[in-house]
Amino acid sequence: MSRTVHCQFLNREGEGLPRQPLPGELGKRIYDNISKEAWQQWLDHQTMLINEKRLSPIDPEHRKYLEEQAEAFLFGGDYDQAEGYVPPES
Repeated sequence: MSRTVHCQFLNREGEGLPRQPLPGELGKRIYDNISKEAWQQWLDHQTMLINEKRLSPIDPEHRKYLEEQAEAFLFGGDYDQAEGYVPPES
């Protein structure tokens, strides 16, 4: 049975994540307050950042940057976009 959370990113009820996506306090905060739909939006944005900024998820500095960006993206902070990136039209 899936769990429901009030998603702070989407500001509505949604299906919660099945487990904490990151270790530590940020992972717990995401698990408690972010829906699967919003997490997927972050993963899409993270993929764009990794590709456009040529980041390596195994580099500790890049990982720290991505965690900071995840917090800003999901909880209403100022987050980075790739320079010149234009999202595809729906």
